[in-house]
Amino acid sequence: MMQQYLRVKAEHPDKLVFYRLGDFYELFYGDAERAAPLLDITLTARGASAGTPIPMAGVPYHAVDQYLAKLIKLGESVAICEQIG
Repeated sequence: MMQQYLRVKAEHPDKLVFYRLGDFYELFYGDAERAAPLLDITLTARGASAGTPIPMAGVPYHAVDQYLAKLIKLGESVAICEQIG
């Protein structure tokens, strides 16, 4: 899962990548750190990379449109990725 996310992020380094995991769209690393305060959502962590927790923030899939609209209004660019496999 994280490999797919990192591949998509590498293709869209200038965008906040929303990655679908079940009933949520998740943001990781710097995207999570940037989006969390803009969207007033909780910044947490998932697993670890090289012993360091991976920053993560998420929004429910059924409410993603309102969060995307807020980011776009703030001048942010976003990419949406559905999990494959």
